[in-house]
Formats: sequence, C-alpha cells, structure tokens
Amino acid sequence: MLEEDRAAHPTAAALDPLPQASLDELRFRLSGCLYEPGEPEHADACTLFNAMIVRRPRLVARCAAPDDVIASLAFAREHGLAIAVRAGGHSVSGRSLCDDGLVLDLRGMRDVDVDVVRRVARVGGGATWADVDRAAQAHGLATTGGRVSTTGVAGLTLGGGSGWLERRHGLACDNLVAAELVTAAGELVRASEDENRELLWALRGGGGSFGVVTALELRLHPVGPKVLAGLVLHPAERGRELLRLFRDVMRDAPEELGLALAYVTAPPELEVPPELHGRPAVMVAGMHAGAPADGERALREIRAFGPPSADLFAPVAYADFQRSIDDPPGYRNYWTAENVADLPDEAIDALVARAAQLPPGPSQLFIVPWGGAVRRFGAEHSPLGGREARFIVHPLLLWEEAEEDERCRALGRAIRDEMRPWSVGATYPNFLGEESDARLRAAFGASADRLAALKVEWDPQGIFRTQQALAPSAGDRP
Repeated sequence: MLEEDRAAHPTAAALDPLPQASLDELRFRLSGCLYEPGEPEHADACTLFNAMIVRRPRLVARCAAPDDVIASLAFAREHGLAIAVRAGGHSVSGRSLCDDGLVLDLRGMRDVDVDVVRRVARVGGGATWADVDRAAQAHGLATTGGRVSTTGVAGLTLGGGSGWLERRHGLACDNLVAAELVTAAGELVRASEDENRELLWALRGGGGSFGVVTALELRLHPVGPKVLAGLVLHPAERGRELLRLFRDVMRDAPEELGLALAYVTAPPELEVPPELHGRPAVMVAGMHAGAPADGERALREIRAFGPPSADLFAPVAYADFQRSIDDPPGYRNYWTAENVADLPDEAIDALVARAAQLPPGPSQLFIVPWGGAVRRFGAEHSPLGGREARFIVHPLLLWEEAEEDERCRALGRAIRDEMRPWSVGATYPNFLGEESDARLRAAFGASADRLAALKVEWDPQGIFRTQQALAPSAGDRP
C-alpha cells in the first residue's frame, strides 16, 4: 500500500482481535519473539528501504529457527492471515510487508558458515550481503553479491542476483547449490541437485514465492583479499563521450572487470572536488576481480579519459568496497529496467538527454554491462531470461517529497520505454518495482509457464505473494 492510500485502509486495531490464548501459544512455541503494533520492534520491522510503502501488519514474528517459521505459518493458516517475509527489507515493491497479516522477520537467522574445503557458504535466510562478504573474506573467498551490502541475501539471490562479480562468476542465483525452505503446508524441504532438483531450478532466479527460504548454500570463489576497485567521477557534460567509451571497453573487456556507469549528483565528500559538490555528474564504478596489475591494464582507457575530476580506484579490501556505495534508506523509490542488446549512439543520445532530467539527490541512471559468465548459464540451469543482453539500463529514482511522485515515476518509465527499440524482450526482475504480469513473465521467457506450474505445485493457495510470483495459465490451475 502506498502512503497516500493509508488513510482509507483499516488499521489492525479496527479488526476483530485475535484470541489471546492463540497469541500466547504462538509466543510459547517461538524461540524468537512476537511483536504487536505499538512495540518498537514492530515499528522497526515495518520500516522498509522504500519510504513510499506504508503497510501495517497485525503481527511480526521474529524467527530464529525453521521451527519458528513452521509455527508462524500454522498460526496464519488457522486465523486466515496474509503472509509476508522480511529480511533485508529492500523489496522496492514493498512485498516485505503485508497489511493486517503476519510478517515473518528472518533477521534472527543470519548465521554464515563457510566450508573452506568445499568452497560453499551456508547462509541463514535473514543474512545480508555484508554478513556473507565478511565471513567469506576471512578465507579469501567470495561469491557474487549485491552492490548494496544491506540487501538481503535470499531476496537478491532468488530474484537473480546482479553484482560486481557476475561477469566472472555468474549471478548470485547461478552460485546457488542448495536451499532449505518451509512450504505453505509447513514442511521443511531441501532443494539441491539430488533432492527436489526442479525446485532448485526455480529458486535460481525465479523468486521466493515457493516457500520461506531459511538457508541457502552458495558456491564461493577465490577473490581478494585486495582488489583494484573504486570509481572515476566526471562532470555530467562529459557523459556522452564517457558512455561511448564505456560501451566500447565493456564489449570486449576481460570477465574479471565488473563495472557500471551511473549518472548521479556528486556528493559533498572530501575526495570530490568542491566545485562538483551537488552538481550533476557521471561516474564509472566497479572492480577487477583478478590481480591488481591486470586490473590496471583493464582499466587504463577508462581512467585515462578526461582527466577525471576524481580517480578513486585503488587496491582495497573486497568486503570494504562492497559497502562503499550503499544506497541511503528512507527515500521514496521508483525502479524499472530494460535489458538491451547494445547501446548504439542513438540510444546513448536518448540516455544523455534523460539523465539531465534526474532530480538532485541520490537518484541514478545506472547502466550495467553483462556478458561473460552471465551468458554461460542457460535455461536448463535457471529460469532467468534476457541473459544475451550486453547492458541493463536501470533508472533508479529516489526522492523525498510526495509532490514529486508522478514526475519521477514518469521519468523512469520514459527512460525504460525509449530503450525498447534495443530491448532483448526480457528484463532483470530485481531491478523492477511494480510492473505488469506481462513484464514479469517476459523476464523468464520460455521458462515462464514451467515456473508458473511449479508455483501451483508448491503453493497451490498462492500464500506467498512475491514480486516474481507468476499467474498460472489455465492448464496449470488446480
């Protein structure tokens, strides 16, 4: 529910009260805690990354173990309550919350155990990428994770998982080797190559609508501990030429080079020249996953362009770089995206013109190059489509005032629509806010019907209403 709809919606206090005996029984069964409106922990769970979303659940169950999830789902079934699952709270569409229902807050389940011999991390369903990066880097290992360290591991992985290492090691979902989840029926199941293999396929980018994922096992790779990482920053007037160079470099770049170009408002940081503070700017940020000397060669053309107003590339600890460009919470958000086959000069001209319309502040026009390992994982491994794209164009609108809502939404949609002539026909679901079912089905291409049929198999009543939950075709309905 958006903020402006809240006044017309009944609060939990206006609903029929839940039986106290049932509440007491649930509290007794939980090793975690149960929170009601008015308690600080309830308010904390209802605070999401996207400030446009205002939803008020009747209860929040802070789960500390799979048995807590099982007990909470049983309670919700008994009392006819809607369910939402919250970890990082970065769902821009607000699916981490539900009105008048029960939120399963998994942040009490964030342990990360690293098996150095197998190079696999077992990750709790409530962990964030900062938790994984820190634990894995203690052993010189990492896996593709979010560019924002506060993002939940489960949500990002189940929705695809774009990150700096994707061109070298694939998306986060491509590194998912197993998962444990509680189904709508309250059964704890495991999905791996040996058990429920079709379910594992669905979880590799098909979303979290098949159950509550309580643990993930992710393949790790040697990375760091130091990598060449950072950014170069230029005034926005240089954007057209820089974007053309970026396109040309990334078409043939080594897989170890993971970069993104973004139009931004230059922040008032010490490393940024004062004359650029608060002005429109364009940056190329990212890292090289190999030896720093190889990174110097791979980045030479990008760093030589200009000269830049700031060149902050340097050998840094991988886990530190992963936290360096975290998006600020508390803003109103609108996200969309388009996967494109290429960025010809005509497309670049359109992007430059639209970038000039970005509102000041944390909004970005973010452009990610794909290729490399992203293309090597096909439909037999993951349902995620659009992997043939060379670039993803991602308008990332953040602003403060409700009066700017329609202008910012319209700008995001205009950027997306102007990229349609070069679209591959699919897009990356984790970069989307609320979109049509047709757009979401397009994200999975030929795998959409198979994915929808699995949704019916594992969640026939449609209890888990996530962003990627596809409506089944008529033949798939029970």
